[in-house]
Amino acid sequence: MTQPLLQVRDLIVEFPTRRGTLTAVNKVSFDIAPGEVLGVVGESGAGKSLTGTAVINLLEPPGRIGGGEVILQGRRIDNLPQEEMRKIRGKQIGMVFQDPLTSLNPLYTIGEQLTETIQTHVKMSDADARARAIELLTEVGIPAPGSRIDAYPHQFSGGMRQRVVIALALAVNPVLVIADEPTTALDVSVQAQIIRLLKKTCAEHGAAVMLITHDMGVIAETADRVAVMYAGRIAEIGPVREVIKTPRHPYTVGLMASIPSLAHEADRLQQIDGSMPRLMAIPRGCAFHPRCPKAFDRCYEERPELLDTGKTRAACWLYAEETVT
Repeated sequence: MTQPLLQVRDLIVEFPTRRGTLTAVNKVSFDIAPGEVLGVVGESGAGKSLTGTAVINLLEPPGRIGGGEVILQGRRIDNLPQEEMRKIRGKQIGMVFQDPLTSLNPLYTIGEQLTETIQTHVKMSDADARARAIELLTEVGIPAPGSRIDAYPHQFSGGMRQRVVIALALAVNPVLVIADEPTTALDVSVQAQIIRLLKKTCAEHGAAVMLITHDMGVIAETADRVAVMYAGRIAEIGPVREVIKTPRHPYTVGLMASIPSLAHEADRLQQIDGSMPRLMAIPRGCAFHPRCPKAFDRCYEERPELLDTGKTRAACWLYAEETVT
């Protein structure tokens, strides 16, 4: 078997407050293999973006990693000094943020930002760095890159800015790319282009991808495996086709049922009653039990770990060996 490129083990992200410490990500574990796309999906507040931010150790204070390990290519990186972590970001890990305007400095040209990123991690002359920047812009589909390289971010459309952000993320051939909602603010047609581009360029560079989104359509189109998050934990993880076609966790079943189908008409879409619990009010036992149609006594008392369900794993007592259903 191929050694995982990224290993996340029992990751905890917490926020100290005057009322106590709130746990936003609670013992999340997963692996990503070289060249694999892992989709991370869930409602707003599920903890998916915090998980991605914790992997690169860019949590906003007072957020902090409260436990667990992040291992990249066999090396633990969650406990590295900030100066050493800075060298890993950009060189070994590329990041594509949701809003390209927050990733690009409006005071500098696209070329200046690309060449600075390249020269920060690789010893290269100004001329060579500019040539590499033009090559990257060509790779991500920017028309007339030789002239557009001297434009400012505000002179690009939203889709073109996101292409530039992908070029920045791939500037020095990272082994891992974390893409946090890379298509949210874009038109549907542009979304499809960006997803194709991200998948193609990462495949060509041999990079693994952690794709964070709330859009199951994007996951179905792009990911090899998917992790469904709920209330700071992974509810289900497995091959994307299995999770979409035969979901096991009641939460995943509800998510799939709420997606409109082209195969047949329905008067109303199904919905999951209730809402995700707040961090300060996560219930005892399984966090989903107040909304779960299949909850039974054990769900109210004990929090399940991920259990084998065949081709996937689900954090649900329905799949415990001693459970009789």
